[in-house]
Amino acid sequence: MRVLIMGAAGRDFHDFNTVFRGRADVDVVAFTRAPGQNLGETADSTDRRYPPSLAGEGYPDGIPIEPEASLERLIDAHDVDQVVFSYSDVSHAHVMHAASRALAAGADFRLVGPDEMMLDLDVPVLAVDAVRTGCGKSAVTRAFANALDDRDVTVRIVREPMPYGDLEAQRVCRFEDESDLDAAATIEEREEYEMHVRDGHVVFAGVDYRDVGDAAVAEADLLLWDGGNNELPFFRPDVHVVLADPLRAGDERRYHPGEANLRLADCVCITKEDSADADAIDTVVDNVTDLNPDANVVHADSVVTVDHPDRVRGARVLAVEDGPTLTHGDAAYGAGVVAAERFGAAELVDPRGAAVGRISEVFEEQPHLGRCLPAMGYSDQQIRDLEATIRAVDCDLVLAGTPHDLSRQVDVGVPIEPVRYRVDPYDTSFDALLDRYADALDL
Repeated sequence: MRVLIMGAAGRDFHDFNTVFRGRADVDVVAFTRAPGQNLGETADSTDRRYPPSLAGEGYPDGIPIEPEASLERLIDAHDVDQVVFSYSDVSHAHVMHAASRALAAGADFRLVGPDEMMLDLDVPVLAVDAVRTGCGKSAVTRAFANALDDRDVTVRIVREPMPYGDLEAQRVCRFEDESDLDAAATIEEREEYEMHVRDGHVVFAGVDYRDVGDAAVAEADLLLWDGGNNELPFFRPDVHVVLADPLRAGDERRYHPGEANLRLADCVCITKEDSADADAIDTVVDNVTDLNPDANVVHADSVVTVDHPDRVRGARVLAVEDGPTLTHGDAAYGAGVVAAERFGAAELVDPRGAAVGRISEVFEEQPHLGRCLPAMGYSDQQIRDLEATIRAVDCDLVLAGTPHDLSRQVDVGVPIEPVRYRVDPYDTSFDALLDRYADALDL
């Protein structure tokens, strides 16, 4: 059987490694890379390949990674029997449009289910996932990790892959201190790893999650999965916590694989309730009750703070937000805009007219973006364009709603005030949730 895997440098590699690698009856002829999935300049090369050392026996030249726009041509050229869809945070309609393209070109179409792709580990797994990008997974993961620290449980955090560079070198990545973070190639990697590392927690990621899991388990009593986008866990969870966002009410049943996550959840945490209206919260609750009536529902605020509120009050501010939340997650704003409103900024300055280069392209491709700037940094050029854009904005202060230290990446000539946020349940606590699931987590 000749297979083509549609992906975005993450779940696609994992599906290959766990389901197709080493099978004599399967020849994976190509991966495709999705448009707009933030693969950065490193994915634009015409000779981008999944290397032989990772592909294994039967792939002496590796596996080519082609643009998704070439899907029909590839199906025809390679006489493809089956197309496998393997990326996340896209609408159900998007998935079926991809299916229609594959079917019309003469191939079968499938999704790999969790029973095939989830790996079993020798330690308990607490997975934190979401129905969309930008619900607050990492904040919840950090809260669980800190609560487990208080119980003297040795925790290792595993993050979904972000392999933007040398895939062979990134087979297993371990982040423990600032020097490890400095070796990371992109702002987006720092956004996901930096806060965990600053809390004293080791983060693993990579490309081959059998090896990643083995490396993390060797150091851990318990593994915390901090899922990327709204992807399914790569490891079979003993407890599965899934976040829903009332600022995007209804998305919990419209996006893939977010709805699957919701249906699989043991616990659903509805975040950002302090910023949402009651009708939106009720919509999410009704959808959770309909799709997963057995789930434990937790209600939570997403509390935004800054170290120097006096800097914000009366200032003309530029909000720089977490990039994937705005681009993958279709959110119009993030914590920076919330902080500007809550701490009395005089004006939220619109960056769109000042955008240059790759950042200008992002605004053109993402028409839903409002008066805030996504912290795009998937390449050196994008980081330079981000810096130039911020410098061109006439403002008194930058409110950095991105989780990493933006001042380490750009020099912009005005103060940068970090915006911090935490998920604060008001009907329970993270420690009480650990008590609730103590038997399943062997606590």
